[in-house]
Amino acid sequence: MRVRLQTLGCRLNEAELETWAREFQAEGHRLVDAQEEADLLVFNSCAVTQDAVRKSRNLLRKAARENPEAKLVLSGCYASLNPGEAESLGVDLVVANTEKHRLVEMTHERLALPTMPAHSTVPGESALFRLGRHRAFIKVQDGCRYRCTYCIVTVARGEERSRDPAEIVDEINRLHGQGIQEAVLTGVHLGGYGSDNGSNLTGLIRTVLDQTRIPRLRLGSLEPWDIPDDFVGLFADPRLMPHLHLPLQSGSDSVLKRMARRCKTAEFAQLVDRLRRSVSDINITTDLIVGFPGETEAEWQETLGFVKRIGFGRIHTFGFSPRQGTAAAVMPGQIAGDVKKIRSRDLHELAESQGGAFAARYLGQTLT
Repeated sequence: MRVRLQTLGCRLNEAELETWAREFQAEGHRLVDAQEEADLLVFNSCAVTQDAVRKSRNLLRKAARENPEAKLVLSGCYASLNPGEAESLGVDLVVANTEKHRLVEMTHERLALPTMPAHSTVPGESALFRLGRHRAFIKVQDGCRYRCTYCIVTVARGEERSRDPAEIVDEINRLHGQGIQEAVLTGVHLGGYGSDNGSNLTGLIRTVLDQTRIPRLRLGSLEPWDIPDDFVGLFADPRLMPHLHLPLQSGSDSVLKRMARRCKTAEFAQLVDRLRRSVSDINITTDLIVGFPGETEAEWQETLGFVKRIGFGRIHTFGFSPRQGTAAAVMPGQIAGDVKKIRSRDLHELAESQGGAFAARYLGQTLT
């Protein structure tokens, strides 16, 4: 059977998609790029913003229109939060986030998929490497125990669940043997790894570095409050890439309080200073939400000023999107769309300037 996989949203969704790709291939199915060629369409959806929900709906409608004969499987946060709506759009199987690890198995059971005796790739060949990819996203945990007031993902993903370190090491070694050169550890709350099994992220990273020969190891998004004092010592191993994505979300302490964030700006600045003093050429990137409810002009100027003082290699900018079921959706002082657009433009210009300055430091250098 010809299978097409597509995802929206976070790196964790990409990691899950890569796992499904390997599992479908192991069952003898062939991965295809063109939607109209597929017998089975699998979507990993997103619901982090209302725009992501709209895109998820549009993908489903487009799939049904362009390939009405194909079976359609939907998973991800949109599917978990809106299973009835998804089914009304012609989805044959909805797989909740809590069942994602069984998606391929459930697809076979519920949709009676045929299997083929021959694999669609050479045994031991990675589907990613075959497609020219040298980086793989490794899902190490799911769920989040925190409840930031704007975030619906914690509702959609559920409680924290960590994978066994030996299983993670085996996956990385297998992928490295298939040609993958870089592994990216990812999760909904990556810094919470081990909260349910007595371990921690620092220990996991040491285990991966000790028990694999993957040339490059990179980390997904980490909350700033999850980085202990001894964390910087991990970068003594040159295989751990000197890059941390630390979501700031706002440069105003009063806004951070309304967001229920656990890190104040002074603490964030101290962390960045410690990292830059300890890790040569570390690249610090971040996320920022524009137009959070009640954000005054003075608070917005605090954010711009803080960003200018810190300096980031890259900034992901998100206009606030009210998500039903979150505390922020019903907060007073919702910001008008035109104001969010102006602020987003100003932040984007600042981000482009800082990103260009960071990249310019390496002009003429050969990096390994």
